[in-house]
Amino acid sequence: MLKIKRLFAGILGLSVLLASFTACNGQPSGSSAGSQGGAASSAAGAEKVTLAFWNNYTNDTQHIMADTIKKWNTDHPNIQIDSSATENNAYKVKIKTAISANNAPDIIYTWAGGFTQPFVEAGQILALDSYLNDGTKDKMLSGALTNITYDGKVYGLTYNQQAGALYVNDDLFKQNSVKVPTTYDELLTAVKAFKAKGLVPMAVGEKDEWPGMWYYDMIALREGGAQLCLDALNKKASFNQAAFINAAKKLEDLVDAGAFAKDVLGQTRDESVAQFSQGKIPMYFGGNFDAQVIDQSLKGKVSAVKFPTISGGKGTDAEYLGGGADALCVSANTKHKDEAVQAIKYLAENFSSGMYLTGAGLPEWKYDSIDQSKVDPLSKQIMDDIVQGSTGSVPAWDLYLTGNDAQTHQDLVQNLFGKQIVPDEFGKQMQQKINKTA
Repeated sequence: MLKIKRLFAGILGLSVLLASFTACNGQPSGSSAGSQGGAASSAAGAEKVTLAFWNNYTNDTQHIMADTIKKWNTDHPNIQIDSSATENNAYKVKIKTAISANNAPDIIYTWAGGFTQPFVEAGQILALDSYLNDGTKDKMLSGALTNITYDGKVYGLTYNQQAGALYVNDDLFKQNSVKVPTTYDELLTAVKAFKAKGLVPMAVGEKDEWPGMWYYDMIALREGGAQLCLDALNKKASFNQAAFINAAKKLEDLVDAGAFAKDVLGQTRDESVAQFSQGKIPMYFGGNFDAQVIDQSLKGKVSAVKFPTISGGKGTDAEYLGGGADALCVSANTKHKDEAVQAIKYLAENFSSGMYLTGAGLPEWKYDSIDQSKVDPLSKQIMDDIVQGSTGSVPAWDLYLTGNDAQTHQDLVQNLFGKQIVPDEFGKQMQQKINKTA
């Protein structure tokens, strides 16, 4: 049964905003922009198609996308891609609003998992199975399509997977004679040692909420293990149980030990990464997507290691926070389905290799042909030491949860950072508000 109400809840009021936006900026395919070049003809007389592509690449990785699109447009004069980038949080609102109004672009950047699921259930995303029997699947890594498959059908192509890593400034650890932690107890010891030296031990930009959520989700993975986390996220297990409450307590312990800046709720993710990249903070738990910026500033001075294990926890160091994340989908309403699918195959494969080479992402397409000596060192370390040989992974919870549940989780974690909720209450509210049981 379609869960359309869940998709439209909370965003119907934004339809007017979108209408205003499109009136000024032009509408995507399904209305006009996707076929704005349809009446034009090339020298050979073929129809010229323009595909609208919306994404959130406004950061340092934008050049990878821009270069790839430029090459596509040069090589495919009759199928042009018109890319439009919007800041991350604004993009989420923009794409949800567009889809609710049947104004989605031809090609959609999205997050695999729970974020895309309502779009699929609303019938707004094109199923790709009939397009993938040309060897495309053979080019992709095992499991690359898992998080973008719903009810047995594939609705997108992933090109980048996420993996959480504890970035440690080796120089600061050596200068202060602190051991790189492999257990949670050692992590607390390191936090206290750096705090005594007058350093902020760990970076996090909790003003944006999701960076702090990564800390909690990782600790929960170590406490409960991958299967329990997935069961709870799938509403097959309760959040109001020891593993998740203990994870909240351990995050609270880090806050109490002074692991983070006093103004943690006022710092953005970009500000916190910048402070770490400037060599001011010894530890930062973040995604592989941070590797490029960190390596540019602290090349050879930082290691990406597994997050510490927890004594008595059911999770192991062979499990990681991440999995298939960034994906490209095609609007079910596009007038140019074949061309759009052809384009996302090209884009996804080239984004995968390009982002891996520069440290902006981890591949979802086979990378045997890539010269490993040219791969960003931190990205290679994460791929070799954290992803390869892993026994399980869980996506960041805001990618897995659907609708307002993702925001609820982020809000509750922010309350932990702000000391506005105790661990027991955190577990109760997660269960009541997300799994909707007492």
